[in-house]
Amino acid sequence: MDFSGLQATSAITDEWKYPAADPNRSGLLQVDTAPDHKLYWEEYGNPAGEPVMVLHGGPGGACAPVMARFFDPARYRIILFDQRGCGKSEPTVAKAGPTVALIRNTTDYLVEDINALRAALGITGKMHVFGGSWGSTLSLVYAIRHPQHVASLILRGIFIGAREDLHYMYQGNAATFAEAPFALTEPGSYVTYPDEWKAFVEVIPAGERGDMMGAYKAIFDMVPASDADRALQLRAALAWSIWEGAISNQIPKDDDAGKFGDAEFALSFAQIEAHFFANHLFLEPDYILGNVDRIAGIPMHIVHGRFDQVCPLTQASRLIDALAAVGAAPVSYVRTNAGHSAMELQTALALSAIMDGLAPIR
Repeated sequence: MDFSGLQATSAITDEWKYPAADPNRSGLLQVDTAPDHKLYWEEYGNPAGEPVMVLHGGPGGACAPVMARFFDPARYRIILFDQRGCGKSEPTVAKAGPTVALIRNTTDYLVEDINALRAALGITGKMHVFGGSWGSTLSLVYAIRHPQHVASLILRGIFIGAREDLHYMYQGNAATFAEAPFALTEPGSYVTYPDEWKAFVEVIPAGERGDMMGAYKAIFDMVPASDADRALQLRAALAWSIWEGAISNQIPKDDDAGKFGDAEFALSFAQIEAHFFANHLFLEPDYILGNVDRIAGIPMHIVHGRFDQVCPLTQASRLIDALAAVGAAPVSYVRTNAGHSAMELQTALALSAIMDGLAPIR
């Protein structure tokens, strides 16, 4: 029997409204010393247009030129940049190691980096802030702290980052996996992706699976004393990265891990995420939900995939409930028949439609 035609993709392909383009300009902005953190940035679209600050996911996910395609290049001045430690920013965790690139790499610093980039690019008024997954977290934190700079929030795949949210993705049934690998003992992403989950879990010895994030973090924090240690760190980084990549799409690409399977990407991505998650995103408990009154006056648009297994839809529900409690509500809330990725067809089209319909910055 030939089942080759069953594998398809939910990703956007030829449906983009706006074409791929090269950046107008790019550069490295030094934002800190000891270490000398430099942010790589790119600008697309209309240099005199309404500024849009694009905040990528992860943390540690980095930007890609395709992210500029959500926006009308005649209307918007589109700013993409790689956050500390990843992508084309310097130093990266992959090249310099965590003992260098994770120094002064916290949410507080990332928020102030946005202001440094605003100043360097001459953005003096309000801007649209566009972020997905961890980028939605950072967008919300930035808006809470600097509401005067934000004209609107356009958020995808809401990530609140509570312990229960992280456990859903990284812990699941790992503690009992050795005895009953397919038992539904706890809620989690593994329910839908059992084979991918097996590859993620089996990096960690059975006796250490009661705290999967802690076990992975211990591997990343290890100072390698041998080639075997370095191989273990790379294996762990790839397993962490590929697991997230696989469950990000409603229809995974079984034969192609994409950037998530690239060693350099994975070493930065996995170690930055583990660093932030081990430190509760460097935020006080319920920081976002407890401070939504500060952003009640900012127009907010939310797009969330109904089948998201990285950031389940309940996270958007909690944010909307918190907004309702302070008398606010999103201008639009679109639940797409999609998973987590911004590049899934319905989600990508919804985000572009929102950007096309935004009230202009006055």
